[in-house]
Parts: sequence; C-alpha cells; structure tokens
Amino acid sequence: MGKFILGIVVALVAILGGGYYIAEKGYINFEADQPMSSMERHFAMAAVDASTERHAPDRKNPLPANEENIVAGAQLYVNHCAGCHGVPSNAESQFGRSFSPPVPAFFKDAPDMPANQNFYIIQHGTRWTGMPAWGTTLTEPQIWQIVTFLSNIQKLPPAASKVFDVPTPGGVR
Repeated sequence: MGKFILGIVVALVAILGGGYYIAEKGYINFEADQPMSSMERHFAMAAVDASTERHAPDRKNPLPANEENIVAGAQLYVNHCAGCHGVPSNAESQFGRSFSPPVPAFFKDAPDMPANQNFYIIQHGTRWTGMPAWGTTLTEPQIWQIVTFLSNIQKLPPAASKVFDVPTPGGVR
C-alpha cells in the first residue's frame, strides 16, 4: 500500500514539475491574437465564475432603478466602459474584440449575473482579462449606478438612451 501511495505522489510531482518546466521554458503560447483552446476557455471562464460567486459579498443594490440613477450610470458607462463594451450604435467595439478573451458586448448580450457580482467585478476587476479594478477610481455609489444601468440596459428610459446620441458637427443632434 505504501508503494502505491508513493507512486501516486511521484506521479503528481512529475506532472506538476513537467507543467512548470513547460511554462518556464516558454512552450505555452500567451499571444492574445491567437484563439484560446476550448479547454482553456472552459477552464478560465469556469474559474472566473466560481471565484466571483465565492468572493462577491451578498449585497443588494442600494440604489433605486429610477431614471436619475440609470442616466448617471449611462454617463459613467460612456466615460469608463463603452470603449471596450460597446454602445448601441457599435455594440461590438473593435477594441473589445481585440482582447483575449473578447470582452462582453453588453448592447448585444446584456449581463445576466446578479447585481452583487456585477458590482464585485467592476470594483475589483478580473485578472488577465484587461478588466480594470474601478474601485480605486469610482466611488461605491458610482459603481452601483453603473450596475443599475447594466441591469436596465435592455429597457433604457429615453433620457438614458439620449446619453448615447452622438452630436453631429455644429452641435446639432
């Protein structure tokens, strides 16, 4: 029995040591312009989802989903998020598609995670994805305004939709 367990330990050490060697010698391709394997995509996204579910505090959005908060969230989104996550007239930004993995295009596929998880991701970012930690730049109420906006992205009030209107030359909309 002891030799069997020793064999398992030796095999695990060899696998881990081999994996470290392969990574250390640069045999793993980290080019962002190359597609991820289905195994990598599945494992990475499952790990991100599990981490978010585990670490996001069970908090409710303290802000009402009224027009004022949705408009404020839309303006913050335009200023901080739209370049990667898109706008109604350009739902999938070219910049957002250049990330690996590509960033979610919220005007194409609205976020479907609970508000507390959206808040957590916006506040803390997601390592190795390009998603910054906005908690050092935005206040908690501002992050909740963005969460409120994202929660209502499919049914924006007219004032929030107007935030995305692009002025034409001469200031005429």
